[in-house]
Amino acid sequence: MFLSWLFAGFFFVAIAFALYTLLTTGSVAPFEAMASALFSSATNAFEIALALTGVLAFWLGIMKIGRDSGLLERLARRVAPYVGPLFPSIPANHPAMGSILMNFSANLLGLDNAATPLGLQTMSQLQQLNPDKKRASDAMIMFLAINASGLTLIPTSIMAYRMQAGSANPADVFLPILLSTTVSTVVAVLLVALKQRIRLSQPRLLVLFLSVAFVLAATLVAWWILPAEAFSRGASATASLLLMLLVGGFLFSGLRHHVNVYTSFVQGAKQGFAVAVRTIPYLIALLVGVGVLRASGALELFMEALRSLFSGIGIDTEWIEALPTMLMKPISGSGARAMMVDVLQNYGADSFVGRLSSCVQGATDTTLYVVSLYFGSVGITRFRYTVAYSLIADLAGMAAAVLFAYLFFG
Repeated sequence: MFLSWLFAGFFFVAIAFALYTLLTTGSVAPFEAMASALFSSATNAFEIALALTGVLAFWLGIMKIGRDSGLLERLARRVAPYVGPLFPSIPANHPAMGSILMNFSANLLGLDNAATPLGLQTMSQLQQLNPDKKRASDAMIMFLAINASGLTLIPTSIMAYRMQAGSANPADVFLPILLSTTVSTVVAVLLVALKQRIRLSQPRLLVLFLSVAFVLAATLVAWWILPAEAFSRGASATASLLLMLLVGGFLFSGLRHHVNVYTSFVQGAKQGFAVAVRTIPYLIALLVGVGVLRASGALELFMEALRSLFSGIGIDTEWIEALPTMLMKPISGSGARAMMVDVLQNYGADSFVGRLSSCVQGATDTTLYVVSLYFGSVGITRFRYTVAYSLIADLAGMAAAVLFAYLFFG
């Protein structure tokens, strides 16, 4: 129901603002811009789904090899004792645990193109365990909340954009991004665990949390010791290396267990097209609403109002320039990325606003996009508290990004 009100709200606010502009200035430009955005956003949503199809088909093909060779089942047996307590409704040794592990790993390495298909595969497996096919299960909600929180160990794409924009130190935002996204993920896990009555003090979970903390600490040490450019390139190279080792490992497992890897891959890849087609209506609904709101000019007016409010009470307003990225991030990854690139170009990659926009971009994931895409792929229509809790975690991550940006660069 939340997304229904949000979807309708985008249009109501946009139309109301356009009517106000018409009555006060006599200009119909907002209506013309909104009409144009209506069609361009729908086309953009279809193009996103189309672009996703190829990547999705590839990874579902690789996952099919993993299932046929038993690799996913073996991974599930190894990680279930540690990750399983967060998903008590998933049976022991179920392949979904292996898929969850690989999705989390891809997100940690900033490999969005790999994480999304793995996430969709996980949702398909969780749906098989779901007794109510229209209502989100507890396991789905925990999985979505962690995904939407955007925990990323190495923000390779953000560092690449900063390097292209001429930053003298593309990796200088690494630490504030890491701290901000950690805050977002911790809040998401705590909220969902409390709601689902999951005891986080379980010894196995403590081992998992300590392991994550060790990896974070090791990454921080590397960031501290290595020159900025060396760290940025090393992080990108490490992510790419691990990605190729992952693909090679699946193929090797298939050959070792006498799986016809080509046939298995093709069978899995065929599923990618069906999944991509199912996501198109959900993406169109979300992106069209956002596009119309932006075209109306209401977002720009909102920023001006905030700027006046905070300046009037003596609070620095420089952070408001990054507000479009903040508002767009939970809705559209490509939209937020475009906002960040625009800031980098107009203010400079090493300006405070440029660094803050980069921190905001890396603090969380595209919550509403992820929820619509993942739930839409399996036909879930009752999201329960997924969106509300995920947006609270997003807000915590955004607030942390602003705080750490001022601490490091203010």
